[in-house]
Amino acid sequence: MATFATSDQLLVIIDPAARYTDGESVRIAKDVLSAGATTKVCLPEGPEEFARALGRRGSRRPVVVGDDRALVRAVTLLHRHRELAGCALSVVPVGDAVLAESLGVPTGTVAAARAVLDGAERRLDLLVDDSDGVVLGALGIPPAPMRAVSAEPVSVTSGHPWLRTRYRSLVRTLAPRPTRLAAVPAPGPSRLRVEVDGATIVDLDQPVEAVSVSPGVRGVAEVEVRPLSLGAAATPLRASGRSVTVVGTDFRYRADAAVSGPVRRRTWRVVEGAWGLVLPSA
Repeated sequence: MATFATSDQLLVIIDPAARYTDGESVRIAKDVLSAGATTKVCLPEGPEEFARALGRRGSRRPVVVGDDRALVRAVTLLHRHRELAGCALSVVPVGDAVLAESLGVPTGTVAAARAVLDGAERRLDLLVDDSDGVVLGALGIPPAPMRAVSAEPVSVTSGHPWLRTRYRSLVRTLAPRPTRLAAVPAPGPSRLRVEVDGATIVDLDQPVEAVSVSPGVRGVAEVEVRPLSLGAAATPLRASGRSVTVVGTDFRYRADAAVSGPVRRRTWRVVEGAWGLVLPSA
């Protein structure tokens, strides 16, 4: 694990959703990071500005202040520009941080910011699919029902606290109710062919309840298939390998914080040590 000096320059990219949902945590993160290193703070207003800020980081170490979606967005951008190998990414979770926590990032704002300053880079495996998508944590077929999505974030990060509160209350009053994403239909049995390193684990003639895939260790993915059971719970089928192919009729899947599909065929391969995440030193 590579350690860092506090003299390193940081590029702090604050996701707009974080500024909207928890401005106080954002302020604390900025204060801790600025006290321990030379920082340049970017406040992108959307995905395009987020991408431009990350692409213009130069020699600065990027720090994402935001939720799991912001973390996945940063890794995806670096992967598609083939810059993951030479970039150690840091994250201070603000918002939904189930993925970040599972990877070892502290959930407390102060602890996470201090890990950025004093932690060390750990190289992690990555699942990459045949459409150049990435999976940092877990892949599930079929996906769980999607949650409602809040309205577009509004950036109000300066001025008096009472004014921000009044402004947000006014926005909530005047804005239309946020539209819920169409929920994924209640998952029923699926007919899928699952292959691990070319070997068929389950075929189309065997209905399955769920398939899960996650990066393991040393370039190997862990696969679990739960066959459909009419009585007692069926024994899950488990396998591990470097590539996983799923074939079926218009299936959807959840990769980290997003649902993709429908697709009829998708292959994921493991890239060992593909990306670096700064975590607390052991």
